[in-house]
Amino acid sequence: MTTWYEGPLAAFDTETTGVDVETDRIVSAAVVVQDAPGTRPRITRWLVNPGVPVPEAATAVHGLTEEHVQRNGRWPAPVMYEIAEQLAEHAALGRPLVVMNAPFDLTLLDRELRRHRASSLDRWLESVPLRVLDPRVLDKHLDRYRKGRRTLTDLCAHYGVTLQDAHDAAADALAAMDVVRALGRRFAARLERLSPADLHTLQANWHAAQARGLQAWFARSGSEEVVSTEWPLRPELPAAA
Repeated sequence: MTTWYEGPLAAFDTETTGVDVETDRIVSAAVVVQDAPGTRPRITRWLVNPGVPVPEAATAVHGLTEEHVQRNGRWPAPVMYEIAEQLAEHAALGRPLVVMNAPFDLTLLDRELRRHRASSLDRWLESVPLRVLDPRVLDKHLDRYRKGRRTLTDLCAHYGVTLQDAHDAAADALAAMDVVRALGRRFAARLERLSPADLHTLQANWHAAQARGLQAWFARSGSEEVVSTEWPLRPELPAAA
C-alpha cells in the first residue's frame, strides 16, 4: 500500500510585500501538484498587482518590482478566488497540502479573501477541510534537538533536496513538497501509520508546544514579541486591515 508521502501531494506558496499577515499583500503565488515522487509536477502560477507599493526590501527577496507587478500582475480579487478554489478542490480530492510555515501563507490568503472577496478561507473549506503538512513543524518535532536554523533553504540542505530559484513561489512549493517526502522516508517508522488527517491534528498540537517554547525563550531574553500558537490558520484580529 502506498504511503501518503509517496502518493499524490499538492503544495502552496506565496511571495509577498512583507511579513505581516494582517497588512501585507500577496504579489505572487503557486500551487504545485505531483502524483508521485519523480513524476512531472503540474504548476499553476499567479502574479498579482497588490494595489499597494512593493517595498524594496521585499523586492530584494523575491525579485518582483512594483513596476513589474503593476504592468503584468492581475487584480487580487479574481486571483484570490482562483487560489481558494484550487485549494478547496485539492481538499475535496483528498490531496494533502504542503505549506511551509503554514500560518503565514494560509493566514495571508485568508486576509486577502476577506479584503477583496468579503469571504474567508474557512468558508471555502466548510465541507471538506484541508489536511496540511508543514515541513517546518514536522521537522522541529521529529528532530527537535538538532541545532541550527530551519528555513526552507536549511531544510533542503539537511534533507538533500535541490532548491532552484529560491523565493520563487513555484520553486519553493515544489521544494517544500520534496522535503516532506524526504521527512516521510527518514522518519517512516514514526509516520507511515499516521494518515494526513492524523498528522494535521498532531501538528496543531506540536506547533502550539513549539510556539510556547519560543515564547518562553523570548521572555527570558527580555523580548516582548508575541508568538501565536494557532496552526495552520490564525484567527482574525478585530482590527485587521
